[in-house]
Amino acid sequence: MIPVPAGVRVWLATGHTDMRRGFPGLALMVQETLKADPHAGHLFVFRGKRGDLVKIIWHDGQGACLFSKRLERGRFIWPTPAKAR
Repeated sequence: MIPVPAGVRVWLATGHTDMRRGFPGLALMVQETLKADPHAGHLFVFRGKRGDLVKIIWHDGQGACLFSKRLERGRFIWPTPAKAR
């Protein structure tokens, strides 16, 4: 278990993401899309197109972390992007 400090926000990227990206590519998406700092200590979660893979980037204060989880069965339930009004 990896301890995540209190007060850390979890950001979900709606839609699907190219899972070939590593920390640098995902961090760039955070900067460009969310206008957020990927090194601020928050968790940024991305889902692949098939829905069976997620990647999480997190900067723990000492360095960049990239976690991935692939399901053997089933898919991650994910929100769809909101339509602009």
